Amino acid sequence: MNYIKNILLILFAGSQLTTVGAQEKVVPFAFGDMDQWVVREISESGIIGGNTKHLYELGPTDTIVGNTAYKNQGGSPWANSNVMAKVAGVVKTNTSVFPEKRGDGWCARLETRMESVKVFGLVDIEVVAAGSVFLGSVHEPIKGTKNPQAMLNSGIAFTKKPKAIRFDYKVKAALEKERIRSTGFSRQSKVAGQDSIAAILFLQKRWEDKQGNIYAKRVGTMVQRYTASTDGWVNDATYPILYGNITADPAYQPYMCIQVEERYATNSKGESVPIQEIGWAEEGDEPTHLILQFTSSHGGAYIGSPGNTFWIDNVKLVY
Repeated sequence: MNYIKNILLILFAGSQLTTVGAQEKVVPFAFGDMDQWVVREISESGIIGGNTKHLYELGPTDTIVGNTAYKNQGGSPWANSNVMAKVAGVVKTNTSVFPEKRGDGWCARLETRMESVKVFGLVDIEVVAAGSVFLGSVHEPIKGTKNPQAMLNSGIAFTKKPKAIRFDYKVKAALEKERIRSTGFSRQSKVAGQDSIAAILFLQKRWEDKQGNIYAKRVGTMVQRYTASTDGWVNDATYPILYGNITADPAYQPYMCIQVEERYATNSKGESVPIQEIGWAEEGDEPTHLILQFTSSHGGAYIGSPGNTFWIDNVKLVY
């Protein structure tokens, strides 16, 4: 264990410098250094061009050739928005997370971009696709565009109470003051409000009833949003995790509220069900699960500002 005394926490977007404490223990996430990637080589269906596409996953270095559903490799807790879909027999991919060289290692680059499907050379549908890296897994192959959150198993089992999360990051923010909504099945529209790049951490105490419904109370909260580009990398950015009911805390923001968006998890029956977050945990409650997500757009599926880019590296917890 390495104990570092009097570490200053670097907080972005005007926050004051502060300290986590006189002593700290820093624990990296498995594969959180972003240096190892699985490359998946997928052949899309001929009707949409038959191109060979590459998807990238955080896990032990490997190459997988073939249109096979992906499951987390080598104990990696990470999933992302790179997915293979198979709808009515047509195989299509989306890639919005990429490995990028950084110094002697690698980092992850998350992009918000327009993803189009062309049938016989003509644009058929076009959607906004945000880049997202998160703790959990994806139910591949994706079989439709309805309720995309149900395709994700959000969060991992986790019972500790860290003081903060720490990571390196870089931001390129789109300049538009409105976002685009493009689902592929209706005309593109504008959504009020500037897009935000976000890092989201929730500690939850979850339980399941006899019917397989999953409920949760919020134990710990950290949400950081970015709307301005950075001048290069910000290293060792450290954000405290707030515990309990934080609605009276000066750091509280509306986007930290209970059930701020619907997320799904796999229950004991193997079903993907909503996580019904019903309130704040009591003081002293221990978490059962950790949700952690980095995303290049904050507005949910099919909403964002193309061009938003979020680089992340060296993700760790501080105790």
